[in-house]
Amino acid sequence: MADADLVTRSDDRGVTTLALDSPANRNALSAALVGELAERLREAGKDDAVRALVLTHTGGTFCAGADLKDPPDPDVLVGLLRGIVELGKPVVARVDGHVRAGGLGLLGACDMAAASARSSFAFTEVRIGVAPAVISMPLLPRLDPRAVGRYYLTGERFDAAEAARIGLVTVAGDDVDTAIEPLIGGLRKASPEALAETKKLLTVKVLETFDRDAESLTALSARLFGSAQAREGMTAFLERRDPAWVL
Repeated sequence: MADADLVTRSDDRGVTTLALDSPANRNALSAALVGELAERLREAGKDDAVRALVLTHTGGTFCAGADLKDPPDPDVLVGLLRGIVELGKPVVARVDGHVRAGGLGLLGACDMAAASARSSFAFTEVRIGVAPAVISMPLLPRLDPRAVGRYYLTGERFDAAEAARIGLVTVAGDDVDTAIEPLIGGLRKASPEALAETKKLLTVKVLETFDRDAESLTALSARLFGSAQAREGMTAFLERRDPAWVL
């Protein structure tokens, strides 16, 4: 792979691993990374040798959310998330670090997710003056409503055990590779056609949400990111200070 690659690929016994590899910005969702990840997913989806995919990361952060210096277009982000949901092969997230904001949308789009005890999660959008708009499409149909209300509104950090309790991840354990092993082992024993058809059954409600809400939520995201409070929030974040509204 060239040095410029932001997503690396490896293959082992029918399972393709795609690793977010942009440690300089904590694997944030830049326009370049989103585009490259979408292309890698399309390539793997067309590869008959691929039974399933694992989405993971290098470094201590799975994904820090949108890259505030180079954010992806909301429509492009919708395309990436929908592409994971619609892919005819199961996608399993492997998390061994921190996940913030838009990075949680990736987890919601995946069919399963495993996380280590060292992982942490937070919907930090409200703290920089925006809302978890686009990522709500794969997340809200799958998460506990009371819990997601709390974490969306407060931006609190929570651990892997709580992420499993509310439905954000499938399994949590001290070691992520031990936790993910039965998931991958089960996929290797399954018929590729049966996996594809079963995934269609499981994603109906999520795709209905995309069909219904994509246009309004991308408009909301664009409006909020262009607002005065978002400019203050993002500036404060980059300057490592509290935004003006903090009491």
